Amino acid sequence: MTNVLFIASVRPQVGVFADSVRKFRAAGATTYLAGTFHLEPVAEELAAMELDGTLQLPRNLNFRSTALRRKARTAPGGMKVWMQAQRDGSLRRLARKADVLVALDAGAVYTVWRLAQYYRVEEAHFGLAPALKAVERVKAKGAAAGRGVLPPLDVVKQNVRRSVDGLPATVMRHATARPVMRSTVGARMWRTAVTAPGVPAKVRIATSRYVAEGMQWAGRTSGAALALAAAASKIPDLGLKAQLMDEAVMKELGKGLNPRDLGKAVAAQLAHADAQYDRGDHEKASFALDRALFLAFHRVLHIDQLSSPLAKDAEGFVAPLYRSRAMQTLARPQGRRTPAAPAPKGRPLRLLVTTSANDNFLHHILDRYGNHEGVELRYLDLAAQKALKRIAWAGRRVLEDRMAGGTSTYQEEVERLMRPYLDWADTVFLDWSVGPAAMLTTIDPGDTRIVVRLHSYEAFTRWPHMTDFSRIDDLIYVAPHVKDLVESLVPMLRGEGAPRAHLIDNAMDLSGFARPKSEDARFNLGLVGISQVAKDPMWAVDVLRRVREHDERYRLLLVGGDMNPKTSRATRDYRRQFDKEIAPLIEEGVVRKLGPTDDVPSALTDIGVIMSSSVREGCHVGLMEGAASAAVPVARDWPFYAGKPNSARTLYPEGWVVGSTEEAAQRILEATATEEAWQNAGKLASEYALSTWDWPVVSKAFDKLFLGEE
Repeated sequence: MTNVLFIASVRPQVGVFADSVRKFRAAGATTYLAGTFHLEPVAEELAAMELDGTLQLPRNLNFRSTALRRKARTAPGGMKVWMQAQRDGSLRRLARKADVLVALDAGAVYTVWRLAQYYRVEEAHFGLAPALKAVERVKAKGAAAGRGVLPPLDVVKQNVRRSVDGLPATVMRHATARPVMRSTVGARMWRTAVTAPGVPAKVRIATSRYVAEGMQWAGRTSGAALALAAAASKIPDLGLKAQLMDEAVMKELGKGLNPRDLGKAVAAQLAHADAQYDRGDHEKASFALDRALFLAFHRVLHIDQLSSPLAKDAEGFVAPLYRSRAMQTLARPQGRRTPAAPAPKGRPLRLLVTTSANDNFLHHILDRYGNHEGVELRYLDLAAQKALKRIAWAGRRVLEDRMAGGTSTYQEEVERLMRPYLDWADTVFLDWSVGPAAMLTTIDPGDTRIVVRLHSYEAFTRWPHMTDFSRIDDLIYVAPHVKDLVESLVPMLRGEGAPRAHLIDNAMDLSGFARPKSEDARFNLGLVGISQVAKDPMWAVDVLRRVREHDERYRLLLVGGDMNPKTSRATRDYRRQFDKEIAPLIEEGVVRKLGPTDDVPSALTDIGVIMSSSVREGCHVGLMEGAASAAVPVARDWPFYAGKPNSARTLYPEGWVVGSTEEAAQRILEATATEEAWQNAGKLASEYALSTWDWPVVSKAFDKLFLGEE
């Protein structure tokens, strides 16, 4: 048997890799995969390939020395992979027995080269096609050939790189040299080289990857993306073009940048999806379409920055998606076979409340209907059961099922796992219109009524575009401006089969926030929740500086956890800038970070002015809670929605919303000019909040929705 060891630093295209593994096995090879990417999410797909073994290599350097981690920060991508993998004993055992080493992506090439050098593996290659030929050569030599003598290092390097791109090693060394790529002339020369006519696709792709890596070493991220995109434009194969365009935009997204060629990358994946869909290959089509949606709704574009393409023209942004034939299969409503049955008479309503892990807005609902004589309540957390969690977030499989007309094994799995819950319930209330909503609508609900609540976050994700809303009876929005945005994004919500739309505020117990304020609260500005870039706390710091020009007693209190820098490069950059901005203010005692707390009402007793500095919100719970506590509300006219028919100005009372930091400072100075003025303004805010958003008021809307009670 010929032993083949595949090494990958990123998840390979599963469909393509599975086909190749079958070819290697047919050639009499044993196959092993070692990867620094996360293997667990694709464990099921890997198991189906019948690999002889898989190995999860270290995914990071968290448990290695500080010196090594520091070195890794400036090392090329391929070198980082080797740093992670080189000490893994299982990898070394596999490499020692390997007849053929295969790098599945550019990041794994250096690791393959090092292993080939150390274990005297002559057949070391980048790519599946040359590796398959190598298997035939090994078989032809026979078992007696042995390892022989390790060829000179330059020969090994040349073999690896010849597999990569067919170019001389010296040329590629110049291509990836930092001085060359730091030079505008050198960078332009290599961008031109990757588009030269008559170059085989394999050579063009490999060369562009080396050029891109060299540009990244030189700090030219956008140049790296441009090189890959330029090469992609010359490749006729739709799958390869889509893959290279994907790599191009991910270079920039990985650095927190808006890719210049995002539209082209999405279009390339859509074209590939359509071609595979037309051939009837729903699996490959679903992979490409899933990737197109992933890129179009990447969090760096819409969540981790202060704006989003959706703010300018939401309908125009998604229009190219819905011109795709594959995507149009998702936009066709399947409907339900029978209408939802009316609420039962003579017995309690069977209400199933479900979500996946995030139950932040369900506590009061569960408490109310868990103790309601007219309701028999069950609660299902999909994330608590491994089988349910797996189907709840299987976006790619949802797409494949829709393309296959509901005949996939995924639908069978959803039917088997979810039908017992649907058969029991009269009404299902699903919180958050994300993966579980897409999953649930792949099967007919029978006569069970389906109610889904959509907050705000979902609008900036791909999930609403994967959900069959014709199988949802009632869709709850938390605010009119969110409803406007989502309906402009999802064509099905504008059609005849759209669910009934409801506007219902989040369930909040605000009465407990009405507590006496501390003596110095009048001059304390407050933000509740600063864990996302969209909260834009630097806007509040600007307001603080403006009011302190008039009175240095003003301070800013920050309630809640910090932004997680691991979320994305864009988040990390904002966090770094914000920390730098407030560091001297913290030293002076002007800004206080109170951190996370389970007792927000107590924290608000020290806050006299509650602010919403966000660029976008659904309904800003922190502001509503602050208003209920009798803090004076000052809400930014959220830029994402400002000037539209529905916005912060239509959600909150007149006077609460300001258009600039100057207006915010002016409102604060006027409202806190005297103790009496401040207390009166806070009292009015509290009365409005309690009479509008408190749970005893909002619960009536839920009673009407679930039970038909007025």
